[in-house]
Amino acid sequence: MSLRLRLSLLYTLVLGGVLLLFGSLAYSLVSVTLLDQTDTSLARNATDLIQQLRINTAGRFDARAVSSFKPDENIVYQVWGNDRELQLARPVGSVDPLDRAKLHTDRPVFNTTGDVGAHMRVLTIPLINARGPAGLLQIGRNLNLFDATLQTLAGVLVLLTVLSMVLTGVMTWFVNGQALAPLATVTKVATQITRADDLSRRIQISGVRDDEVGELIEAFNQVLGRLEKLFTSQRRFLADVSHELRTPLTVIKGNVGLMRKMKTLDEESLSGIETEVDRLTRLVGDLLFLAQAESGRMPMDRSPVEMDTVLLEVFQQARTLAGERISVTISEIDQIQVNGDRDRLKQVLLNIAGNAVQYTPPGGRVILSMRKAGDRAQITISDTGPGIPAVDLPHIFERFYRSEKSRKRSLHGGFGLGLSIAFWIVRNHGGTIDVASTEGKGTTFTVWLPLHK
Repeated sequence: MSLRLRLSLLYTLVLGGVLLLFGSLAYSLVSVTLLDQTDTSLARNATDLIQQLRINTAGRFDARAVSSFKPDENIVYQVWGNDRELQLARPVGSVDPLDRAKLHTDRPVFNTTGDVGAHMRVLTIPLINARGPAGLLQIGRNLNLFDATLQTLAGVLVLLTVLSMVLTGVMTWFVNGQALAPLATVTKVATQITRADDLSRRIQISGVRDDEVGELIEAFNQVLGRLEKLFTSQRRFLADVSHELRTPLTVIKGNVGLMRKMKTLDEESLSGIETEVDRLTRLVGDLLFLAQAESGRMPMDRSPVEMDTVLLEVFQQARTLAGERISVTISEIDQIQVNGDRDRLKQVLLNIAGNAVQYTPPGGRVILSMRKAGDRAQITISDTGPGIPAVDLPHIFERFYRSEKSRKRSLHGGFGLGLSIAFWIVRNHGGTIDVASTEGKGTTFTVWLPLHK
């Protein structure tokens, strides 16, 4: 059963239940009101009749005393003696009691007698005079009009309920069709995406929808966007990994083939194999780090870290790496303590400083600095290298991304994973990395870390 049909049936049944409840209440209210009016009429007529009743010298009720009594329409009565002999009646000739069950009652009582179509409402009143019990009065009214009124009312209520349920069912069917049409579109598009493997498709929203369906479509489009980006990144990742693995494996295979052909161990070939194995080891290590980081299984030590000491260590290693080729200096340094993993934070600074030293041409400069900026530590590493093109800046923290124009691949270079790792480490320390670069003038990386409290 479709959602559209289920909702239509639900709305229809709910409306039918509500109408049935109110119809029952209305039927009961009308029934009680009409019956109360009948009882009031019987009591009034009984009072008038009792006031006119007289007992003659023979101890019987005198018919002449009630000759002037004019009861309401459809009112009948019987007056019985103490021996339960019928003495007065209207209409004349009726001999059966109006309410045989109450013929011996000792108190006034209302009762309904007969079956449907022959209903009668009867009021039975014991008659008492100064001498004691004198007899019994039964006065009644036919309930045919009462029954007809209730039957008509019930028929009208049932008809209105059925018509309302049918109308509601038809209306809700069309309304639900309009409301659920976008969901059918979502299902259709999702099926097409599954069959065609095309995540670039989106669900078009006709008009302005600020309801739950519109929010669902918007969320679905966002999910499709994220999935498309994820699959694109995955395909690029696999392509990049394949490319990075192909080069060292080709070099290793070539050197092994050369040594097998020459039937001798060549020191240069062994050195080349060792270099490529080291590259592969670094690549696998970096990939393993990112896999553990993204899966949440990367352990991070949390303890106070003296960042000024870390920066001095990075400065010494950068100077060793630069040698006499470029100048590495510290322009400013404060005593700063942060909370985090010392080895990982040092890895971040070494990666950025190593890139700056590697890509800065001879005679250039690399400048390190550290200072407090409010409740954060600001660590800056600047170089006078070729800079990074503006089109590449938004992508430099992506895996395997390298700008071919400004950062040439070298035998001992990285794989485009270092900045991705640095970005993850800083982010998981509650910090951020900013980068500013001008082609031909240099690049500045700024690491922001919260101070230890």
